[in-house]
Amino acid sequence: MAIDASVPQSPGWWLSRLGYKLLWEREDHIEYGYRGHPEIVPGLDRLQAYAENRAPLPLVPGIDPAEAAEWMRDARTNWTALVIDSPAERLGVEGFRFGEKSEADDDANDIWQSNAMDAESELVHYGALSQRRAFVLVEDDGTGNPRMLHKTARQVAIARDPHDPRKIAAGLYVYLDDWTGQSRATLWTPDEVHDFVSDLTDLVFPLNAARLDSWAPFVLPSGKETSGPNELGEVPLVPFVNRRNRRHDGFAEHEDVLSIQNRITTGVIQLMAAGRYGAFRQRWAAGLQVGEDPLTGKPIQPFQLDIKKLWTTDDPDVKFGEFSATDLRPYVAAVESAVQDLAAISKTPPHYLLGQVVNVSGDALKAAETGLASKVKSKKREFGESWEHAMRLAFKIKGDSRADERRAETIWADSESRTVSELADAAVKKASAGVPWRQRMEDMQYTPQQIARMEIDRAADAMLTPDPDLMTRQTVTDNTGKPAPGQPAPNQPPADPRAVIGRGEPATPAAA
Repeated sequence: MAIDASVPQSPGWWLSRLGYKLLWEREDHIEYGYRGHPEIVPGLDRLQAYAENRAPLPLVPGIDPAEAAEWMRDARTNWTALVIDSPAERLGVEGFRFGEKSEADDDANDIWQSNAMDAESELVHYGALSQRRAFVLVEDDGTGNPRMLHKTARQVAIARDPHDPRKIAAGLYVYLDDWTGQSRATLWTPDEVHDFVSDLTDLVFPLNAARLDSWAPFVLPSGKETSGPNELGEVPLVPFVNRRNRRHDGFAEHEDVLSIQNRITTGVIQLMAAGRYGAFRQRWAAGLQVGEDPLTGKPIQPFQLDIKKLWTTDDPDVKFGEFSATDLRPYVAAVESAVQDLAAISKTPPHYLLGQVVNVSGDALKAAETGLASKVKSKKREFGESWEHAMRLAFKIKGDSRADERRAETIWADSESRTVSELADAAVKKASAGVPWRQRMEDMQYTPQQIARMEIDRAADAMLTPDPDLMTRQTVTDNTGKPAPGQPAPNQPPADPRAVIGRGEPATPAAA
């Protein structure tokens, strides 16, 4: 049964609109910028190819790609992957706080651990950095508990409210069902949920069609449609958008250095070509008579290159010489210059790219990583809001009041490089300044779970540690140097006047 797509904001209308957006962004397209100058905006396919070191090889004059395809592929050095990995590896979620509590929320940690989000969150962050955005789907697992799933920008498209872009008006999730070989789609609006199915594996979403012939409502074997009301009251897709200051729908971490990556690849290809064809010193001979093979008529090679052989001839007019080898240093300098441009634009520390760390102080390394640390802090603020929204949705599924708690905070792992001695020295100084113990432990990069265990150990140590005042109290002696009556022996704690229940002799009953 065909789906009606002619009514604005109807399920079919949203399916056609969001499906078209999903496919359109995968391919490169042209945008006209300043004074109508056309610019190619890379699609998600191209961004993924660069991230996975599958960038197209450039055309180099004088080099036939068909003849040199193998070694030209070796010239691809994947700098863009390092641009993505550098901030991604410093984004680690360790817990959540709600309200005025200083410690991490245990229930939020249970939800996080039960969904294996320690590992899944890394996929979310990497997906947002490499594909402009990523999504977390929060839904009921069928038992009243929340299930959190990572979805990519190639699977999900959303439409924001034109008046309030923070609100999502509709969301579409499209995937291939490997069990049936069909394409499946789920559409959410704040009020309804709709499931669709198509027998086509190559998706088709015409934008202005009056109906969608290739799609139909999904029906269970019992004949019941799975569409129905949205119990959450909002679209359960939480977007993680990278660099919204560059583009509202996201800007990939390596998107503005793709041209520099092309320059680097071209420079490396030229370097390898010069090394293959020009680094060897070519010999020449003038006035030498070269014989011919009587059978083939081809010239006979008079000399063979060998370190053990000497070239000689009886003709005094023959002259030998050699061409100088190609100087490879300009090619190396050109590649290094492009790499430095990439480091400056992407805020990637230069020693990450060039690997030149010799006799560099800790302060110099910290200064070199300042740009990267600042960039990571910005991403923590943006992604932290998304994680807090996802956790509120999870509590909403459980019917917990924390679903309406707006004073939520994501606890991030420290993204800066510090030694253990630096952390310990800072903790001692903070203690003298009155910083609470729990905050000092967080600053020392202990996780909330480690801090909770340390609190129990601190309480146990305090109970087992003897009172230092009792151990150091002085004993009062008489004129002979012996303890005065009623005083403890030297280096022994004084007798405790309180009653002690023990296994000693039973007390003698008082006389009547």
